[in-house]
Amino acid sequence: MALQSFIEVKPDSHFSIHNLPYGVFKPQPDSSPRPGVAIGDYVLDLSEIAKAGLFNGPILKDSDCFLQPNLNKLLALGKPAWKDARATLQRLLSSTEATLRDNANLRQKALVPMGKVEMILPIAIGDYTDFFSSMHHAKNCGTIFRGPQNPVPPNWFHLPIAYHGRASSIVISGTDIIRPRGQGPPSGNSPPPFGPSQKLDFELEMAAVVGPGNELGKPIDVNQAADHIFGVVLMNDWSARDIQAWEYVPLGPFLGKSFGTTISPWIVTLDALEPFACDAPKQDPQPLPYLAEKISKNYDISLEVQIKPAGQQDSCVVTRSNFKHLYWTLTQQLAHHTINGCNLRPGDLLGTGTISGPEPDSLGCLLELTWNGTKQLSLNGTTRKFLEDGDEVIFTGFCKGNGYCVGFGTCSGKILPSAP
Repeated sequence: MALQSFIEVKPDSHFSIHNLPYGVFKPQPDSSPRPGVAIGDYVLDLSEIAKAGLFNGPILKDSDCFLQPNLNKLLALGKPAWKDARATLQRLLSSTEATLRDNANLRQKALVPMGKVEMILPIAIGDYTDFFSSMHHAKNCGTIFRGPQNPVPPNWFHLPIAYHGRASSIVISGTDIIRPRGQGPPSGNSPPPFGPSQKLDFELEMAAVVGPGNELGKPIDVNQAADHIFGVVLMNDWSARDIQAWEYVPLGPFLGKSFGTTISPWIVTLDALEPFACDAPKQDPQPLPYLAEKISKNYDISLEVQIKPAGQQDSCVVTRSNFKHLYWTLTQQLAHHTINGCNLRPGDLLGTGTISGPEPDSLGCLLELTWNGTKQLSLNGTTRKFLEDGDEVIFTGFCKGNGYCVGFGTCSGKILPSAP
C-alpha cells in the first residue's frame, strides 16, 4: 500500500508525506520560534511531538534538538538522527497510525494551519559560499563579458569555482529587497557613476545546508560528502550587475552581491530527494582523484521563475530550468570546499550558482535572458531588461512522483526603491 497521511494532502501539494521538509516558525507573533515540518496545508510543531515523548529512538529520545529556535542542533546530530526523525514522523502522520491521528488534544496543539504561521530563517548561518556550477550559465556569462572565443576559463572544468558570500544578509522568502547603491563602470574618461543599481537581477539557485562539519585541517572525502548535507533550499542570490561588473576584477563579487540573498523557508532533505536522483553530466576532463565520485548524481528538480511586474496582479513565467543541469554536484562542491582543510559547520550554506539549462527559456537570470540588457523581455504587456522597483520575483521547485510531489514551496522577494 502506498504511503498516505491521515491529513488530506492534495496531489499537487508540495508537502506530501513523502517530503516532510523542515522549517522554523512562530504559530503566533509573540510565540518563540520552534522547528516544524510541512504536511499538506499544515505545519507539524516538532516541539509538541518532542514534549509528548514521541521521538523515542536511541539518538533523539534524550535530545532537546526540537526545543531549539533553529535547526542547527539537529543538523549537528548527523544522518542517523535525521533518518530516525524522518521514520518517526512518517509513521506518526501515516493513515494507519493512531498515536497522533486519534489524539485530539495533541493534534490541536501540534498541527497548525500553514496560513497562520510566520516562517523565519530555519538555521543560524555562520558562513555562506556561492559556487559557479552550471556550464550553460558559465558559457553564457563568459560570452557576454569576454566574447565567444574562450568563454569559460580552463580552470572551470577542473574545479568547482566559488566565492565567500555574506551570511548576514541572507533573508527568508517574502522579505523585501532594497535596491542597492554603489559605483558602476565609467564611460570613457568620466569618473565612475554612483547611485542606485540600474541592472538589478535575480539568480535562480539552490543551496545545500551543511549538517555535521569537519575539523580544521581534515577534508571530507567526496564519497562521504552526502552524509554532511542535511538538505536543500531554493535560493535567489540577487545581483547588481553594474556594481558587480566594475568591482569584480581582481577579487570577485562583493557589494554587487552582499546586499541580499533570499532562501525558501523549507529545507527538503536528501532522503526525500533520493527517489528523484539522476546521473550527473559526464565531466570532461576527468576530475582529479579527490573529486572523482563512485556515483555522481544530481536530482530531477523542476525549477521555475516568475516575475510579477510592479502594479500588476498577475505574474509571468520567464524561466523553466532543472537542477539536473548542474555540472558540478553538491557533493563535489562540499568536498572541494574542504580539500584545503577549511572547516565547515552545521548550518553553513553552499549555493550552487545560477542554474541555467540549454534552452532559451531555461536561462537562470536576466543577464542571460536579455543578454546584458541588449534585448527586451516581454512580461504581460510590459517589458524588462532588468528589475524595476515594485517588481516581485517568485521561484518554485518540485519533483513529481507517482501521484504526489516533493516540493520546496516558494522563494519570493519584492524590490523596493533605493534608500535615500
